[in-house]
Amino acid sequence: QVQLVESGGGMVQAGASLRLSCAAAGGTFNRYFMGWFRQAPGKEREFVAAITDNGGSTYYADFVQGRFTIARDNAKKMMYLQMNKLSPEDTAVYYCAARRNYSYSINTRDYFAWGQGTQVTVSS
Repeated sequence: QVQLVESGGGMVQAGASLRLSCAAAGGTFNRYFMGWFRQAPGKEREFVAAITDNGGSTYYADFVQGRFTIARDNAKKMMYLQMNKLSPEDTAVYYCAARRNYSYSINTRDYFAWGQGTQVTVSS
């Protein structure tokens, strides 16, 4: 299976932007649906965004409200999450995950591979 590593997190002020990256190694990256999830202290891991194997379709949680953009570059085996207009409510550890090609899913248990996570902290 594929191995995933997130990067790009950090501490920013409300209203700022961050670009998260997810690097994949092994597996057949271009055959996986990919997703971003996040988990804040005391909360369950929640769906943020997903993208199909060829990047043709994207899906977002309601709280994104147009602020985030998910993308992938299969040639580079990379996935990205551009986050704009960040607020303190976005503070969480962000994870990338892989799901075998079938359909997109918002359920964590439908993804078979996960990265270690990258911390995003937004101060007010």
